[in-house]
Amino acid sequence: RRQKLLPPGKSLYRALLDSVTLSDENVKFQIIHEENKVPLQVEICEIEGNIFRLKIDEVSPLRARYKVSDVLVKEPTTQRLFISQKEAGNLVLSSVNEDYKVQITANPFQIELQSKGETVLSMNANGLLYFEHLRAPPSDSRKPPAENEEAASDSSKEKQEDLGLWQEKFGHFLDIKAYGPSSVGMDFTFHGFKHVYGIPQHAESLLLKNTSDGDAYRLYNLDIYGHRIHNKIGIYGSVPLLLAHKPNRTSGIFWLNSSETLVDISTKAVAEHKPPGSAAESAKQRAEPLTNVCWMSESGIIDVFLLMGPTAFDIFKQFAQLTGTQALPPLFSLGYHQCRWNYEDEQDVKAVDAGFDEHSIPYDVIWLDIEHTDGKRYFTWDKKKFQNPKKMQELLRKKKRKLVVIVDPHVKVDPTYTLYSQAKDKGYFVKDRNGQDFEGICWPGSSCYLDFTNPEVRKWYADQFALKTYKGSTNILFVWNDMNEPSVFRGVELTMQKDAVHYNNWEHREVHNLYGFYQQMATAEGLIRRSSGKERPFVLTRSFFAGSQKYGAVWTGDNKAEWAYLKISIPMLLTISLSGISFCGADVGGFIGDPEPELLVRWYQAGAYQPFFRGHSNIKSKRREPWLFGEKNTQIIREAVRERYVLLPYLYTLFYRAHAAAEPVMRPLWVEFPGKIETFGVENEYMLGNALLVHPVTEQEVKAVSVLLPGSEEIWYDFRKFKRMEGPGTLKIPVTLENIPVFQRGGTVIPLKTTAGKSTEWMTDISYELRVALDTEACAIGELYLDDGHSFQYLHKKQFLYQKFTFHKNILTSRRTDESGQYHTSCVIERVIVLGFGQHPTFVTASSKGKKEKKVVFTYDMKTSALTLENLALGVDTDWAICIN
Repeated sequence: RRQKLLPPGKSLYRALLDSVTLSDENVKFQIIHEENKVPLQVEICEIEGNIFRLKIDEVSPLRARYKVSDVLVKEPTTQRLFISQKEAGNLVLSSVNEDYKVQITANPFQIELQSKGETVLSMNANGLLYFEHLRAPPSDSRKPPAENEEAASDSSKEKQEDLGLWQEKFGHFLDIKAYGPSSVGMDFTFHGFKHVYGIPQHAESLLLKNTSDGDAYRLYNLDIYGHRIHNKIGIYGSVPLLLAHKPNRTSGIFWLNSSETLVDISTKAVAEHKPPGSAAESAKQRAEPLTNVCWMSESGIIDVFLLMGPTAFDIFKQFAQLTGTQALPPLFSLGYHQCRWNYEDEQDVKAVDAGFDEHSIPYDVIWLDIEHTDGKRYFTWDKKKFQNPKKMQELLRKKKRKLVVIVDPHVKVDPTYTLYSQAKDKGYFVKDRNGQDFEGICWPGSSCYLDFTNPEVRKWYADQFALKTYKGSTNILFVWNDMNEPSVFRGVELTMQKDAVHYNNWEHREVHNLYGFYQQMATAEGLIRRSSGKERPFVLTRSFFAGSQKYGAVWTGDNKAEWAYLKISIPMLLTISLSGISFCGADVGGFIGDPEPELLVRWYQAGAYQPFFRGHSNIKSKRREPWLFGEKNTQIIREAVRERYVLLPYLYTLFYRAHAAAEPVMRPLWVEFPGKIETFGVENEYMLGNALLVHPVTEQEVKAVSVLLPGSEEIWYDFRKFKRMEGPGTLKIPVTLENIPVFQRGGTVIPLKTTAGKSTEWMTDISYELRVALDTEACAIGELYLDDGHSFQYLHKKQFLYQKFTFHKNILTSRRTDESGQYHTSCVIERVIVLGFGQHPTFVTASSKGKKEKKVVFTYDMKTSALTLENLALGVDTDWAICIN
């Protein structure tokens, strides 16, 4: 708030360039504030892979300031910077590869980052570097009167100046700032950029908006039930990563700070300086866009990573190099999940499970919300409703399905509840400012909150998931962490007070945005440990931070059963995906309220083509299992869910790419078409991997939608009808309720299953189909990743298979991409469909290693130019070739 009042202008900081020291790790120097004379230490380093890190801290703080730990996967490997120029008031550092230069101006202090002579980013150009040094508390009341006379006469001014410095009131809450004000902030200027993305989580558009005349984007994890749309308030999660994009470059800023953070954005055009008299000058002065981004955090230090790209995929890799890649999900978790608050009892679970089979709708997981416990005591079961939870899980296991239960971070205050009494005895709860266990109200009533920032608490918590400790659990039970912002009913903004105290005496204000991150970390560790390190965990969390991708999935929280929430879910998921978390989804149907049948159908169709696919509803909502809306709607939903299951080989391969190479599963169009300006703001359609373009229908009773098929040199095909689309460009596509527009991009090969099964595990031996879509050169490439779908053997024992498919000069080949893969399957490729094949072939042959060539049965559709090859029986794990003559 104090920083928001600062106008841009000349910085009061000056760099002391005679204090520069160089080492292999970094370059250090001091800067000083011209008025308060407090020196700050600046540290700049270059990290392998086009990343620069800038750290600013006090030279000698009264006490150590909080630095975020556990988010970076390791301390990054640095490269030496060299001084390439030093003169009065200026210092230029060069990187090893000499592509990058860091220019430091002493007075006013400013940093410019240049790539091949072009300025990409500047820091403190608007003079908004802000750093409140720690100071001793005001002791006016204890001063002798003589010294205090002057202060007394001016006390009203003093009061105004003390605007929330040492304490702040929120309603009847008082936030005591034991260590006083400690806010930090800095401005960054992107040169030539006007499109910026990222910083989830907000119910907002994909393109970040100008905030100069309104609220800044806020990053502060809060439980906001039925969050308002187009609002900059922070909701359940925060990833302080911002991307800027222009046709020839993508850059990023990762602001590593877990306290409440505001991000102000303003884009403006600035005339480029051209030498006088030049042709460029006489032509109209070209306005170059500039985007200013100001980050303001309540506490901590300035620790910022400048991701230099230069492509979006480079940025994803750079961010993953720092914070980790998406955990490879167990295959079942990519199936459909059925949830509600709440399935009543064992009978209800059995009936819903049977309902899916009766209506031939595939599903993998049924979920139990808070009512399954004994009085909201997590890790327990309601003795009346769930008398034999193991037997219930055995029934699900026989059906090759799984169970997910909710485990929230608040613990009911009840001395007879083992979890509570153990945690209390061990001192494992967050404390209030007076050193007592912090108590707040949540679902169980009076509750204490586990301090997950403490590694000892995380280890103890992980042990609670052991089968012998968690009575009634089996190894098909997985976990959902909810309410972990943390949510505190009747708390300030429904969360924990900032002056609550965590491990190592850090106040809650310092670590707030990390609370859910740490709970998910401990839960995932618990599930891994339960299987002695053999099985992959599945954990869904509501609250998240940078790096949460390492531990599982996230969802967009308590949305409403309204069309506007279906529509906003697309940009929300794209933004989360850009921020490293590929495994994300929104509650299908909307959590709050009752969707009309058309909305529910449209939501299933959208969810089927999104990474995490779960239907969920509120305790006050009417039941909405997919067969309760009449035969016609059941049929359409069944078809949507089956499409999802048939698509799983492609989806699982995309998740492997996310895990191995940090490529997002769900992508905004501009990521695949970085040079096409018309894609930069598109948020009503998206790419699933590089091969599928999906355009969900998000409005009621529409008969047609406008679809942008980008790229002048691209060919697009209707994914279901196989016909080549007229275009590219914007097309009006007629739609019926039966399905949503999905297109395959020419030049890609998509692996599919030939049919859906009752759940993912039923589909292991179902044969494959390859959908080959030809580009303008009549070529296509694609891949298939395969492993056992549940263990870590792909990692430890090379138990995986990674095949590459290439179509070139009328020959389709399958080759090992990674020779080290050891996984074997008896599964076969049964069918190949080639889209955009120019003419009727005369004959087709197939040959596998060590087998003799055989003739292939085919049909050719003149209308669509689709060639279908049947009864192939080519081994998935063998190399083979198909020749079309």
